[in-house]
Amino acid sequence: MSEATSTNSGTNANVNAKVEFPKSNLRKLNADVGLSKFPDQMRRKSLKKGFNFTLMVVGEYGVGKSTLINTIFESQIFPPKDYSIPNKFDAVDIKPISAEIVENGILLNLTVIDTPGFGDLINNQHSYESIIKCIDSRFDSYLEQEMVMRKQKINDQRIDALLYFIRPTGHNLRPFDIEFMKKVHTKVNLIPIISKSDTLSKKEINGFKSRIMNDINSNGIQIFKPAVDIFDSQESTLSISDITSKIPFAVVGSQDFVKDSSGMLVRGKQLPWGVVEVENENHNDFVKLRKMLVSAHMLELKSITDSVLYENYRSQKLLMNGYIQDNSVFREYDPIMAKEEELKRHKYDMEMMEIDMTKEFERKVEEKELKLKENEEELYIRYKRMKNALDLQIKELKEQKDALEAKYGPLSSIKKKGIFGL
Repeated sequence: MSEATSTNSGTNANVNAKVEFPKSNLRKLNADVGLSKFPDQMRRKSLKKGFNFTLMVVGEYGVGKSTLINTIFESQIFPPKDYSIPNKFDAVDIKPISAEIVENGILLNLTVIDTPGFGDLINNQHSYESIIKCIDSRFDSYLEQEMVMRKQKINDQRIDALLYFIRPTGHNLRPFDIEFMKKVHTKVNLIPIISKSDTLSKKEINGFKSRIMNDINSNGIQIFKPAVDIFDSQESTLSISDITSKIPFAVVGSQDFVKDSSGMLVRGKQLPWGVVEVENENHNDFVKLRKMLVSAHMLELKSITDSVLYENYRSQKLLMNGYIQDNSVFREYDPIMAKEEELKRHKYDMEMMEIDMTKEFERKVEEKELKLKENEEELYIRYKRMKNALDLQIKELKEQKDALEAKYGPLSSIKKKGIFGL
């Protein structure tokens, strides 16, 4: 009980790590009192209410977000899309989709937040603002509930992971990609994904991955990587190392079944040059992604969200509102301070609203000025056209006058006759 065997990921040698308990507190039981059954009780309690997991997917239209999510969870989370209807986006929309998934009696309350419009606007400079606002608002909701009710009653809507879909260009990350990642990497577990990787060769994928990781590291962007614990077995340590080596995950999603070269039905895509199998690790990293996201590290994602990302946000939020908290004691609730915080948030929201209204006003003024300028240019063109036509008429009349004078003499010398020819 006092010793645990661990394996260093860099060697094959076993290392004995001793876990020492204070002797004054350690009590050896002389008989079985049922303490070992406590984990079973916790498991039964957890199974009754199920588990919550909130996932955000971010990427441009058509990169395969809905297909991949449906493939990961073996369910129709996203309804089928009609690609014959053109999509027009005026802004980034936030669309949460909830589903209950049951596997072997275990209930997962899954929420997937889609972000249609991201990267598909004429001006994508502020595409990330709606997403950041969504992440922050869910942190704020948890914080407000935490202050007024018991933790067991809190409706936890915090985002546990964000899958960022990168187009398979084979080049470096775009400045737009880097800017977005830098905005969200301290707020959520960021997981970069190369979508539709079947459009690239293995050599191209490896080079693309290397350039992406260079861009991520050089810009100080934090992405989620499973942690190795001293209590992990050698097999677990090697598995974590294998998963980490695949980041960013180059994946293919498909809900269709096709026949492979041996005639067996496999989940994948039929391409002109062969079959790409979704669950074949020689073809893509789908299996590693699903393992990390669901079967092996879902609890770690939730734990980091709660104990690291949310706590950092919470501390900064309270500090911004003038409240210095002592994390060594319990979180106390002060109604007066809560009211003051609410007023400060309201003031902040009003200031942001004023800034947004000013920007909108300036934008409309700019559009109006541009329209007036276009009208002015159009009027000038019409004026030039009419002036040229008038000049041409004057020239023609002058030529006619010259012709008449050449035939009859100066027009001024011709005597005008009256109505009776006198």
